[in-house]
Amino acid sequence: MSTPVHEDPLSKERSHLAASRSALRAMREDVEALDITDVTANWVNAAVLESQIEERIKALADLSETPLFFGRLDYLHSPGAEQAEGAEGERFYVGRRHVHDPDGDPMVIDWRAPVSQPFYQASKKNPLDVALRRRFGYTGGDLTAYEDEHLSDPAEAETTSKLLQREIERPRVGPMRDIVATIQPEQDEIVRAGLSGSVCVQGGPGTGKTAVGLHRVAYLLYAHRERLARTGTLVIGPNRSFLHYIEQVLPALGELTVRQATVDDLVAHVEVRGSDESATAVIKGDARMARVLRRALYSHVTLPTEGVVVVRGSRRWRVAAYELEEIVRELLARDIRYGAAREALPQRVAHAVLVQMERAGEAPDDRVQNAVARNAAVKAVVKTVWPQVDPAKLVLRLLTDADFLAEHADGVLTEEEQKAVLWVKPARSAKSAKWSPADAVLIDEATDLIERTHSLGHVVLDEAQDLSPMQYRAVGRRCSTGSVTVLGDLAQGTTPWATRSWAEALAHLGKDGAVVEELTAGFRVPTDVIAYASRLLPHIAPGLTPVASIRENPGYFDVRGTDAGTADVVAPCRELLAREGSVGLIAADARVPELAAALGAAGIGFVGPGEETTHATRLTLVPASLAKGLEYDYVVLDEPRAVVDGEPDERTGLRRLYVCLTRAVSGLIVTHGSGLPPQLAA
Repeated sequence: MSTPVHEDPLSKERSHLAASRSALRAMREDVEALDITDVTANWVNAAVLESQIEERIKALADLSETPLFFGRLDYLHSPGAEQAEGAEGERFYVGRRHVHDPDGDPMVIDWRAPVSQPFYQASKKNPLDVALRRRFGYTGGDLTAYEDEHLSDPAEAETTSKLLQREIERPRVGPMRDIVATIQPEQDEIVRAGLSGSVCVQGGPGTGKTAVGLHRVAYLLYAHRERLARTGTLVIGPNRSFLHYIEQVLPALGELTVRQATVDDLVAHVEVRGSDESATAVIKGDARMARVLRRALYSHVTLPTEGVVVVRGSRRWRVAAYELEEIVRELLARDIRYGAAREALPQRVAHAVLVQMERAGEAPDDRVQNAVARNAAVKAVVKTVWPQVDPAKLVLRLLTDADFLAEHADGVLTEEEQKAVLWVKPARSAKSAKWSPADAVLIDEATDLIERTHSLGHVVLDEAQDLSPMQYRAVGRRCSTGSVTVLGDLAQGTTPWATRSWAEALAHLGKDGAVVEELTAGFRVPTDVIAYASRLLPHIAPGLTPVASIRENPGYFDVRGTDAGTADVVAPCRELLAREGSVGLIAADARVPELAAALGAAGIGFVGPGEETTHATRLTLVPASLAKGLEYDYVVLDEPRAVVDGEPDERTGLRRLYVCLTRAVSGLIVTHGSGLPPQLAA
């Protein structure tokens, strides 16, 4: 006998989903119907309000392919309320955003709300007053399954969620998606950490550290929206391809105001048209360069040898040289920004004049002091004693004037290091100079020495292990009064200046007190793949704990020796494209043009990193240097030895290889014709 529709749990849940979507649509229509005519005092306020309404409408969008809710919590008692004996607790549907009915009663609770936290944290050992946790399975936007855990029932054994496993292993095409339905307890604790404290997350491949960082931003914006609306938030990624890959995660969670940038974007005071040798870049990225820049900047300050005479009407007021020297020394001792001290100097001189005026029986006010500060004689003193300095010109002089560099790098850089950073062909001007990325960071440091960099409320720094000390300082300036979430993996450091330890990195950021958390449970990379890649860990990061995959599916994994060149790479691409999901072909940068030609000749369409894949074109051809942070359902890794040989040293090459080996979510095929690196031997 069939179950009546009204008693079928799945039908009931589908009805609630339909009703919730209808309620969300009504919420959006209510905002769209707002009439702001004659509401505001002027056109500026009207424009601001109109912009806020547009943002609200966007935030209320119903993404048809994205489940509106993914879980349900049935509490034993009503959270935070007195419960009558025998009464049932409340029921909450947990989703990506809050949805309420016309009466204001919640139909879906935001996953970030305190009442939703037990969905991630509750267990049989600690049910947190939850009687039932229900997970929902979806196909596209349609609710197709559910799974129950009776957490407060001691008779029911604790089991692994099949729907959770299925969601983790679900094939993906296109940009990164959110993990809001699969957040694990250890991830949730990091996501919900307070705004005032900084957090550093060490996480191996597939541990979800990037997603954790993005969800942390979404949580902080929920919990501290007013404060962060004033101070701002920023996500920093390693390159444009990476930022494109992650850019849809926050909008899917209803957050549209978070800026995304690379470190190069932050320090773009000049056009970068040049590059450095690795050894030179390492020196320029060393934190010692900050001392050299500071010395060079303050060398422009000279102690006055003559006094200044200020003429006002028929009176002449003289400030002696010794008084000026005291003022200058006092400003130097205060250790304030060069530019701020320069602005304070004429006011200090003017104050000394006003003291004389008062002694002479006059009663000058602030207007008189400001007028004296603007006096031509005072301006001349300031120009001589504390001249303006252009940051780019300062760095240019250091890099082109051997004597100037030697004077200010004495005892800081060795003679060999000084020679390494000096330009062989000096540029005529700062505008014509072929600045390198490392030079731009030096200019940013000099700019901050002159004028304080604006600080944001919270910054997320991803793939942090590849930053130089000077780059860390550049990021630290952007959150000097705020907090930071640092995400990275020491084993994946692929620059010559890669971070040696998180303690060192946090010191350069100015966040010594940050808590360091380690994620070791792998949700994305299959067991066989991560076990193979972990053979490299003793050679690249011997102190790190290997990632342990928690997935039941071991994944597809194969290592194939080849002798037919590119043809033996095209064949596994065809093989994996026959499966569902995205495919990445990763190769040493130098081999990419040859492989692109081979794919074209074989009639296989492909895109580059950062370009949108489609269901028709699911293959991405990825240079090894751009693979970091990206994920594909299946990966073909071409010639591991070529990946290693493409880097300036073996350790960096092996780290690059470790990154490339761990980009697969469901399966990996390694092809090689020239033999494997010995470190991969069993």
